[in-house]
Amino acid sequence: MNKGPISQFITKHYLHFNSAALVDAAKAYEAQLENGAKMMVTLAGAMSTAEIGKIFAEMIRRDKVQIISCTGANLEEDIMNLVAHSHYERVPNYRDLTPEQEWDLLERGLNRVTDTCIPEHEAFRRLQKHIYKIWKDADDKGERYFPHEFMYKMLLSGVLEEYYEIDLKDSWMYAAAEKNLPIIVPGWEDSTMGNIFASYVIKGDLKASTMKSGIEYMTFLADWYTKNSKSGVGFFQIGGGIAGDFPICVVPMLYQDMEMHDVPFWSYFCQISDSTTSYGSYSGAVPNEKITWGKLDITTPKFIIESDATIVAPLIFAYLLDM
Repeated sequence: MNKGPISQFITKHYLHFNSAALVDAAKAYEAQLENGAKMMVTLAGAMSTAEIGKIFAEMIRRDKVQIISCTGANLEEDIMNLVAHSHYERVPNYRDLTPEQEWDLLERGLNRVTDTCIPEHEAFRRLQKHIYKIWKDADDKGERYFPHEFMYKMLLSGVLEEYYEIDLKDSWMYAAAEKNLPIIVPGWEDSTMGNIFASYVIKGDLKASTMKSGIEYMTFLADWYTKNSKSGVGFFQIGGGIAGDFPICVVPMLYQDMEMHDVPFWSYFCQISDSTTSYGSYSGAVPNEKITWGKLDITTPKFIIESDATIVAPLIFAYLLDM
């Protein structure tokens, strides 16, 4: 298929340094899919609040991603944007805010993520009302699900339709729910919905066991990887932290701890990060360090793009979508 104007622009002008790495990574991602490999995309940072869904949802619909790993914040914040978009406030001068102005945002129920404030009442509490009923129903029946499965149930039930404030095609979570795409959410407890669930456990309203755990996520991923890695599984990492570190470890776990010596390494690796190489930093570690941990092979195509993911990821996705 012929590439569109965005793809043509980056291939013509992005010729050196980080821009060249962007093009090389995009072409190698495309080659992975053409050769029958699958791709994991990991989302750290506040990519959902940055409205990555505008293009990432189409990546999901077009089968350019087969499995996702994301933080609990990214899992919920895409849905929050879906139901409360008009209530968000942008603060372009966020660097100049005084502590008193930050406190004023808190008192107005606005939680700031860099230049964007998420409204507590219209976003957090609106989801809480509906997700609690789904949690409670499972709890009463003795059923257990993963965090993303509960979110899928809420989205597909239609209970949020009256609140929709953006085009549904721009929600990556809804696109993922329609495909029942596997999502790994390590450390889900470190999110607003995770905190809320914990509060119900403390109050005795819910059992902790109703929510499947991180260990169960790892065992689920181990099974998925074993079944899907015959032609390769690539690893496209946006940001650093647990969204990337947790799932990439499945390969050395299977090889070293399960002694499954026929398990292939990740077949592709790309990380977009503005974390510079530093002492002891996972986010800033160069890809070759992962060879020593049994995650990547010597021959694995490896790319690192040191830039803002909100700039880089949409351009790579646009290339893959022939835009």
